[in-house]
Amino acid sequence: MTDPVAAPRFALFRAKDATDFEESGLMATVPPTPIEMAGSIAAVEAGMLEGTRVKLLFSMPGLSLTHAWFRSGFPLPRHSHDVDCLYFILAGSLRIGTEELGAGDGFFVGANVPYTYVPGDQGVEVLEFRGADSFDIKMLANNRAYWDRAVAQVAAQRAHWTGETPPSGLSFGPEPGGG
Repeated sequence: MTDPVAAPRFALFRAKDATDFEESGLMATVPPTPIEMAGSIAAVEAGMLEGTRVKLLFSMPGLSLTHAWFRSGFPLPRHSHDVDCLYFILAGSLRIGTEELGAGDGFFVGANVPYTYVPGDQGVEVLEFRGADSFDIKMLANNRAYWDRAVAQVAAQRAHWTGETPPSGLSFGPEPGGG
C-alpha cells in the first residue's frame, strides 16, 4: 500500500502555474507586537505591497521553492523563519549587512536567525529554497523609528516601482488582478 501523503518521486512545475504565496498557506505569521502591527499597517497603506511579488513555484511535503521579487529600495523588515532558508539571486542585486550580492550569488539563513536585506537599483529576484512546506515568519522590527523610515522609503520609491519590471525578464504565474 502506498502512503497518500508521501512526497512524489518525480514532479514538474511551470512558471505560468505559480500561485501567489500569500494564498498558499505555507507561511504562518507569528503575532506581531503592537508597534510592528501599527508600522505594518502604515507601510501597507503607503503602498508597500506594490514593492513586492512573491510566488510559490513548488511545494511538496518537506520542500518548497518560492520566487520573490522585491523592487528597488523595498524596505524588507528584519525577520526570521523557523526553518533553514537558502537564497539564490536570480537577477538584480541586494545588500545584506556590508556585502553586495548579485546574480548567481546566494546566502543561507538558519532557522530563527534574524535577517534583512536591501534590494539594489534594479530590485532583486531571489529563489527561496526551504526544506519545509510549512514555516513561520516572525517580524523583528519592534521599533517605531524603523517603521517611520520604511513608510518614508515606500513613499520615495513608489513612483519608481510602477515602471519596474523583473530584472530577469521572467514571469511567474498570473499578474495580480487576474492578468
